[in-house]
Amino acid sequence: MSKVKTRFAPSPTGFLHIGGARTALFNWLFARHHEGSFVLRIEDTDLERSTQESVDAIFEGMQWLGLDWDEGPYYQSQRSEIYYDHIEKMLGQGKAYRCYCKPDELEVKRAKAMAEGKKPKYDGKCRELTVQGKNNPFTIRFKAPQSGQTVVDDMIKGRVSFENNELDDLIIARSDGSPTYNFVVVVDDATMGITHILRGDDHLNNTPRQILLYQSLGYNPPIFGHVPLILGQDKKRLSKRHGATSVMAYKEMGYLAEALVNYLSRLGWSHGDQEIFSIEELIDYFDSDHIGKSAGVFDEDKLLWLNAHYIKESTDDNLALAVLPLLKEKGCEVSTSPPLPAVINVVKDRAKTLLEIAQMSELFYVEEITFDEKAVNKFLTSEVSETLEDVMSGISAIEDFNEESIADFFNNFTESKGLKLGKVAQPVRVAITGGTVSPGIFEVIHLLGKDQTVKRIKNALARIS
Repeated sequence: MSKVKTRFAPSPTGFLHIGGARTALFNWLFARHHEGSFVLRIEDTDLERSTQESVDAIFEGMQWLGLDWDEGPYYQSQRSEIYYDHIEKMLGQGKAYRCYCKPDELEVKRAKAMAEGKKPKYDGKCRELTVQGKNNPFTIRFKAPQSGQTVVDDMIKGRVSFENNELDDLIIARSDGSPTYNFVVVVDDATMGITHILRGDDHLNNTPRQILLYQSLGYNPPIFGHVPLILGQDKKRLSKRHGATSVMAYKEMGYLAEALVNYLSRLGWSHGDQEIFSIEELIDYFDSDHIGKSAGVFDEDKLLWLNAHYIKESTDDNLALAVLPLLKEKGCEVSTSPPLPAVINVVKDRAKTLLEIAQMSELFYVEEITFDEKAVNKFLTSEVSETLEDVMSGISAIEDFNEESIADFFNNFTESKGLKLGKVAQPVRVAITGGTVSPGIFEVIHLLGKDQTVKRIKNALARIS
């Protein structure tokens, strides 16, 4: 195999969505597996819909996922001269021709063909014109072969044949002179030396036309692999507008990039029964032979499970860096004690997203906690006032304030009172956290510190009064 070169070529008309991210990932992994190179190309010839905001969003999404590129970004809008040169070459060699048919004329023919149950293809009226129209607007069409077959040896689907008489003479330049998608993508891939292309199988019908253009221009076509599309859980195609399909939306929902990369790699590709991969393993194992032929279903629950796994495996310091902005958005003063990594250490096993970590960590960095009224009504009653008073006094008296000494105090206290730990711990938990669910009560008290714990119990007693 010659040196592999793959590419990702998004149109900057929106964010980087899940389907596009998987396409980028598969091409990136294929290139890295074969020690080749990965090219980023921005297909911005649709000037009305292309925006710099979308370009920035694509860059942001790829950088967050860790999909670095070796060449580019190239912009189609800056490569016009290359396209015009190739068009002139085809015209000069008689491989393309000017078509003077008017749009309304073509539409009438199209409607008539469809009414007769025929395929609405161009009838070749201008194909053999010898006299050019003076000052009349024209498009430029590729003079495609009218017989034989074009074969796609697809890495995933195998050998797929197309009858050439089913393919009409493709417009390669519009009446305003601008080249069309199927033409510029061929010129770009050929001149950039792209050897392999993995893309969605909705592009398969374009492939025979593109192969014919490669051959007409004297280039060897790349090797194609058409990947089945991603379906939503309703078994319908995962649309750009369907749910939170933006890559960065998943970051905002508290997902880790490693989890999303791992999940996307398994959407249509497998390596035995293995579910969890490091990026090094993905590069080592990835090949086109194990890309499936059926569509993958995007399962939010499975992604959430993977995210929880990666949270548990992440270091407390790395998670703290990711959670810090979320806490600041909540107005928390995180520079105060306790250290955020220490808090994350005790909450992360309960969390599936960074948002949940931030939510559970918030109680350590606020002056006033929010109480769950149901928990208050059940556990902060006048019957527990004396117990809370005694606990507050006992905690105040602890000299060497650590989890072990806090546990010793609670064990001795409950034994002396003839109470079970839960009867004491739950009212204390509600008093210092506002609710009934938290990490271990001894860990929470230790992290809050003696003064803050006493202050919160005192406030709870005032609430009871």
